[in-house]
Amino acid sequence: MPKKRDLLSLLNYKQEEIYRLLSQAMEFKRRYRLSLDKQVLAGKSIALIFNKPSTRTRISFEAAITQLGGNAVYLTATDLQLGRGETIEDTGKVLSRYVDAIVIRTFAHADVEDLAAAADVPVVNALTDDHHPCQALADLMTILEKKARLAGVKLAYIGDGNNVCHSLLIGAAKMGVDFVAACPPGYEPDAGIVEAAQADPAGATVAITGDPKEAALGADIIYTDVWTSMGQEAEAKARLRDFSGFRVDRKLLSLAKPDALVMHCLPAHRGEEISAEVLDGPQSVVFDQAENRLHVQKALLAWLIGEG
Repeated sequence: MPKKRDLLSLLNYKQEEIYRLLSQAMEFKRRYRLSLDKQVLAGKSIALIFNKPSTRTRISFEAAITQLGGNAVYLTATDLQLGRGETIEDTGKVLSRYVDAIVIRTFAHADVEDLAAAADVPVVNALTDDHHPCQALADLMTILEKKARLAGVKLAYIGDGNNVCHSLLIGAAKMGVDFVAACPPGYEPDAGIVEAAQADPAGATVAITGDPKEAALGADIIYTDVWTSMGQEAEAKARLRDFSGFRVDRKLLSLAKPDALVMHCLPAHRGEEISAEVLDGPQSVVFDQAENRLHVQKALLAWLIGEG
C-alpha cells in the first residue's frame, strides 16, 4: 500500500508537486465553467473538523466535495468527544475507519501534526495558528492566472506576520516568487519559518522589513490580511495602534508597478488594513482569489484520495 499523503504545511512540498496542484486546479476551474466536473470523489466521505468558524474554507471544501460526487461530514468540537477528553490521536484512529480523508481547522498546529501521525487517511490542514496552506495555494494559483508566471514576481505582504503570511512566504520561496513582508515591530513572521523558507533552493528572495513603502516599491502584488485575527479580539485596540501606517491605500499602491494586483484572503475590514477604494478597485483580484479556493480544494482532494 502506498504511503498516504497529507497537507500540513507547504514546507514538505516540492516545487513540482505545487505546480502539479496548481495546474490541476486550473483544469478543475475550466471544467467548472463548462459544467464538466468529473465525479472523482464518488463513494468517498471526508470529515471536516472545524474548531474555528469559517466562510470560504468551509463552503469551498463542502462545495468541492459535493461537486466531485463525495460526501462531506461537517463536525464541530461539540459534535466530537474531544471536548470531553478523548485525544486527538484516538479521534484520528477512529475517523480513519469511517472516512477517506480528514480536513481540520483548529488552533494549535501540533494538534494537526498529531492527528496526521495517528490517522491512516490523508489529513489536510484547513488552518492553524501557524499555517494556512490551502489559502497559499489559492493565492499562487491566482498569481499564475493573472501574471502567467510565478518566478520573478515580487509580492509585498503588508501587515501581520501571521499564519497566512507564513504559508504565503513558504509557497512564494518554493515557486520563485520574491517575497517581502512589512510588519510592525513585534509582529514579524516566525523566525524559524522564515529561515526554512530562505533555505529553499528555488532562487527567490525572502525579506522582512518594518517599512511598508519599501516593501511596496516596484511590487507586482500587494497583499494584506486583517490586523486582528480570530482569538485576538482582546488585542484589537493595541493592534489598531501598532498597525497605524500599514494600511494598503491608494498612496501605498502607487508605489507598486502600474499593473500591480491587490490581494486579500478575506474577510476584510475596509478602512483598517485596506481602504475600500483599493479593495473594490480595478486592481483588486480578491474575489477571483476567493473563488480559487474551490478549485484548489478540488485539486488537492483529487490528488490525495481521488484520481491523482
